[in-house]
Amino acid sequence: MEKPLISILTPFKNTEAFLNECLDSILNQTYTNWELLIVDDHSTDQSYSRVEKYAKKDSRIKLLKNRGKGIITALKLAFKNSSGEFITRMDSDDVMLPKKLEILANNLMTHGKKHVAVGLVEYFSNQGVGPGYKSYETWLNHLTKTGNNYDEIYKECVIPSPCWMIHRDDLVSCDAFNPNIYPEDYDLTFRFYKHHFKCIPCNTIIHKWRDYTTRTSRTHIHYAQNHFTNLKVYHYLDIDYNPNKTPVIWGAGTKGKLMAKIFLERHISFEWICDNPNKIGRDIYGKRLLSFETLATIKNSQSLITVANKKAQKQIRSHLTKLNLEPIKDFIFFC
Repeated sequence: MEKPLISILTPFKNTEAFLNECLDSILNQTYTNWELLIVDDHSTDQSYSRVEKYAKKDSRIKLLKNRGKGIITALKLAFKNSSGEFITRMDSDDVMLPKKLEILANNLMTHGKKHVAVGLVEYFSNQGVGPGYKSYETWLNHLTKTGNNYDEIYKECVIPSPCWMIHRDDLVSCDAFNPNIYPEDYDLTFRFYKHHFKCIPCNTIIHKWRDYTTRTSRTHIHYAQNHFTNLKVYHYLDIDYNPNKTPVIWGAGTKGKLMAKIFLERHISFEWICDNPNKIGRDIYGKRLLSFETLATIKNSQSLITVANKKAQKQIRSHLTKLNLEPIKDFIFFC
């Protein structure tokens, strides 16, 4: 019996220097029943002709041109032209380890629908991987090893954009890539979370994630921090906001202010606390900042922590635990 067809969705733009390594890694997969829908998003280098040479040699590679603009429209075009029972995504500057598709597909076949197959990732770079990315890799892989990816979903994207696989029907049911919301990988992860698709634990590194100074996630405005905060608040209000509870914003930095502004614009009542003695008692956007001790007096609260300092986060978590509060239900870390 033939194994399910896997459709690999891959946008590309000006990644000529990395395409050979990427495409070769796909061709070298131990799982061979796949199709690659690879979409040129208006490249100005020789990327298109490079992919075209591969497409002429292997009919599983289907080269398309994006009539719109951007990663999301390219992904929509790729998905529209796909036929696979299983869907995955690949970045054109990354590398699949040989058993990536086999491991993801086997896990998905074992666990069935309403599941997301994920795997461990490893950053690599000619210039060396910085401590920030290495820390993110460690944190992300720790979650993936247990399948508890959603536990910290409001901190950062907990499923790497090029290292997941899902049943086609499930991707359709969560209306993937609609509407145009960036960062698109984080938005998709929230959709998986909202639909209660369980992440399948994995202990194997299956994807090499390339970092370099001109990578889209580093340079494009769609991946700026304000987009991440807006996205988190949007999905919080859609998924985990309880109108019977009082949201309490912790912190009056950039993220805290942006969250407060969104709440005010939507006429959502909230309280606002911080630990900066110079700010306590002040008004920001017409809202008075309170001290941390005030939390104990706020009935039925849901704390939204935007404080980035790791030491302060530990203190906050300890304080919330002493109050017998529960994650998500009573408090959420947004960074």
